[in-house]
Amino acid sequence: QVQLVESGGGLVQAGGSLRLSCAASGRTASVYTMGWFRQAPGKEREFVAAIKWNGDDTYYSESVKGRFTISKDNAKNTVDLQMNSVRPEDTAVYYCAAGSNYWYGVYEKGHYDYWGQGTQVTVSS
Repeated sequence: QVQLVESGGGLVQAGGSLRLSCAASGRTASVYTMGWFRQAPGKEREFVAAIKWNGDDTYYSESVKGRFTISKDNAKNTVDLQMNSVRPEDTAVYYCAAGSNYWYGVYEKGHYDYWGQGTQVTVSS
């Protein structure tokens, strides 16, 4: 089992920045990928960014590429999402995820076995 706890959400003005953090505990050695997803009201949960736990490969959705940066600290078992130039459409609950299901790509929810409880990000215009 892997436990994930997000922090850092809040209210930010459009054009501003916010940094989310995810603390992982438990059997992190079994994790292949760490990711961030988001879910806006009335919409499906969508992929935001991912990073290989034992490597440097990163992945981003087109909607956040160039604005958001995912990073990790293996020693501290944390994964961060630096959000710059935020927009009102970035408003959502952001979820940290960990997984290793090779039947699915890192962009797909099915790849991830563990999820955090989510943290709200609200961008005002």
